[in-house]
Amino acid sequence: MKGIVLNKGEKGYSYFKQIFDKISVLSTSYNWLISYPECYPSDKELEKKLQKKYLWVSGKEIKDIFCLEDFQWVWGVLSGFPQNILLEDILKYPLPYADGYLGFWENPITLQHPLAEIEIVAWDSSCTLCIAKHQLIIDEFLKLYNQADDLEEYNKK
Repeated sequence: MKGIVLNKGEKGYSYFKQIFDKISVLSTSYNWLISYPECYPSDKELEKKLQKKYLWVSGKEIKDIFCLEDFQWVWGVLSGFPQNILLEDILKYPLPYADGYLGFWENPITLQHPLAEIEIVAWDSSCTLCIAKHQLIIDEFLKLYNQADDLEEYNKK
């Protein structure tokens, strides 16, 4: 398990459009559970969808959301699941959350949801975390955000 924290070198944090534009595997290989989102897009229909406890979308749908508007997230967890995993199986476990979850800051790092392969976390709009089972995804994040820190090393400070 690998993770990064992005909290320097950007004008703002937890804007996800660039991530889904540049890392194509995120929209082609995963379905997404967006849990406990706190964000304020200007599109009222999208805002209404994101006021729920969770939203289940395909990779294409999540990319479309970010193409519609690149807005900042305050809190929320975007959990990526292989496309063969059903929502009913995912909902057998507690929903991942960011606000108040301290496990991000403990080693060894882990994904909150046992069936997820990646979690992208908006943490109080002050940083973005990415935790993934596959090093390739972390490497792609680091190409976009070369000032990101290894999360386990960050946690040791």
